[in-house]
Amino acid sequence: MAEFVLGIDLGTSNSVAAAERPDGPEVLVDAEKRGPQPSIVSFHPSGSVLVGHEAKRRRLIDAENTIYSAKRLIGRPFSSPEVQKIAKQMPYPMVGGDNDQTIIEVRDQRLTVPEVSAFVLHHMKVIAERTLRQTVNKAVITVPANFNDAQRNATLAAGEIAGLDVLRIINEPTAAALAYGHGKKMDRKVLVYDFGGGTFDVTILEIHGEVFEVLATAGDTYLGGDDFDVLIMDRMVAQFLEQTRYDARQDGAAMERLRSVAEQVKCQLSGQGRSVVQVQELAYGPDGAALNLDFVLQRDDFEKLAEGLVDRTFAICDEAFKLAQIPINVVDEVALVGGSTRIPLVRESVRSYFARAPLATINPDEVVALGAAIQGASLLAAVAPPPSLPTASAPQTTLQGRGMPAIPPAPGETRPPPPPKPRPLLLDVTPMSLGVAIVGGYAKVIIPRNAQVPAEQMEVFSPGADGQTSVSFRICQGESQRFEENTELGELILAGLRPAARGEVKIEVTFEIDTNGVLKVHAKDETTGRMQDATIKLRGELGASEMSDAFERIGPGGGA
Repeated sequence: MAEFVLGIDLGTSNSVAAAERPDGPEVLVDAEKRGPQPSIVSFHPSGSVLVGHEAKRRRLIDAENTIYSAKRLIGRPFSSPEVQKIAKQMPYPMVGGDNDQTIIEVRDQRLTVPEVSAFVLHHMKVIAERTLRQTVNKAVITVPANFNDAQRNATLAAGEIAGLDVLRIINEPTAAALAYGHGKKMDRKVLVYDFGGGTFDVTILEIHGEVFEVLATAGDTYLGGDDFDVLIMDRMVAQFLEQTRYDARQDGAAMERLRSVAEQVKCQLSGQGRSVVQVQELAYGPDGAALNLDFVLQRDDFEKLAEGLVDRTFAICDEAFKLAQIPINVVDEVALVGGSTRIPLVRESVRSYFARAPLATINPDEVVALGAAIQGASLLAAVAPPPSLPTASAPQTTLQGRGMPAIPPAPGETRPPPPPKPRPLLLDVTPMSLGVAIVGGYAKVIIPRNAQVPAEQMEVFSPGADGQTSVSFRICQGESQRFEENTELGELILAGLRPAARGEVKIEVTFEIDTNGVLKVHAKDETTGRMQDATIKLRGELGASEMSDAFERIGPGGGA
């Protein structure tokens, strides 16, 4: 039986699973033939956990116990500005946990964000196993190109909790380029404009046959379709207040209904010039009378609201071209990826900025998962044993699609196996500089932005006091010279050092960013050659006991 590696696009709004079949990559669908699944998890009063479309239906009636847009939270400490902003907008409560973790409280449970994402991943695993009719334990999971180390580690943790062996974390734009270019013998520069539900990425690649080399990447992990919804929702809130003198912001249930309607309005305006909706019984007046909202939004008015968000994407494109050190006119193709690229304003703005029609021949909601599936099959082929050679005793076969018997080998004759499918080679880059804190509140860059991965750099550290047997350094990602203006990842801890006078012990620390974009460290005593204990304690990271508890709830046989 053939083994499969799932390609999973774990999205803010929707998630998609795909697998490589003999005829190419294919999106895997549920019993109702639906591919994309809402990235929503709802905790039912009965104790069951609903994921996907069933969870989305409960969002309007049980908002406090239904979690969505978790991707905007994953890998972010509770004290971060992004989490604090989200906490004020979402109906489900969030609190800070140990190590500054973001904890979501639903019914009688306290869940970390990787656990929530694990429910979604496990749901995709179940759909895949029903479609493929076999157990599937391996996966390639995609992340925004601009995800930092903590966010990538949290995604890996979510996959592990869901019972998946995550072979690789790859960037979403790179996966999309793979879906467009694999097997097509291209020799072109391609820009992937990836505008999803919660994040925006732009990646410039050079494709030579099966070599996919990233020249530059840039992005914003807090810019996406959710922000368009908020603009429309704010317009509805203002109109409802003007018509009824009722402020819907004081009513969590009303706000959740408006958020859902805003998403519908956005989608309608992608196919028509105006959207007309009526929200009945949105609230009730002092005398108990129902208060309804009749709302009309013209596409032109929506575009005026949204143009600021779209303009932000092109500032990021400018940044990517600067990093790649190439002019805009050398790009041969512009590929659209992500649900937000369905918005006419976005498509027309892309056409105007690049002075060419963008490429959208593959479903923008599915292309990332398809590329991840291609990469998964390639990784599997790289470790699979070579096929056995047919001999004269081999049974007669049929040429597929022709109904003709194949000519059997002559006695004693051996034939080479069919040539393997070409395997893609992905050469990606670091999205942000990696640095450590130094005196004066500054950050010293260890591995610069846009360095090709895997990448490594060695630095020498020394204890600052006599007899010191451990030392720690704060680490960050970002481009500012000031440490506090970057994203603090956590601490690098060197332990078990031999006691000596100040400056006598010198520790060689090798910082490595692997093919997943994840940071690893190795350390040794420069004088003795002895390997030292070196660990990275990430802010908001799950501990071993928390991982174990989460796996019991969500892993094979549990959860969704």
